Amino acid sequence: MNGGKEVKLFTSALKAFQCNNRIVMAQRKHLDDFLRGRIIGRLECRRTQLKVSEELGIAQSVISRLWQRFQDDGNASRCYSTGRPRVTTPNEDRYLAVTAKRNRRSTASDLSRQLSSAAGTTVSRQTVYRRLGHIGLYARRPVRCVPLTATHCRLRLAWSREHALWTPQQ
Repeated sequence: MNGGKEVKLFTSALKAFQCNNRIVMAQRKHLDDFLRGRIIGRLECRRTQLKVSEELGIAQSVISRLWQRFQDDGNASRCYSTGRPRVTTPNEDRYLAVTAKRNRRSTASDLSRQLSSAAGTTVSRQTVYRRLGHIGLYARRPVRCVPLTATHCRLRLAWSREHALWTPQQ
């Protein structure tokens, strides 16, 4: 008979703990990186979201959102969502950097057009300036003069030799 009372006492204590645990779960706290990693690890070990939420005392909806975000982009860290969303992805930023380094004379407008044709993402010239500025590539200005041909160089040298001894009055 006492065994039955103990079991009832235990189950009522467990229910009280679960109720208290739910109160804690209702408070809004950000998960730290370690806890996020534990959650993802348990879900990757084929535990159910409900089981993980009960084990860690976290609402199942939080675990569901974390798992969904991890499956979408492979990232479990918090996403800071203040400000306007970025137009380019990290891969497109890398593409811009590589293209700019390969062709040093290309302008920001040229790079914008190349990104548009390669990835289908339309970005402004100013966005390209900013993305390249983040990695230390500045001065994407258009080339002002046409590069000289060998004939031009020869003719200019001849002119300068001819006029080398002229005074400012001439």
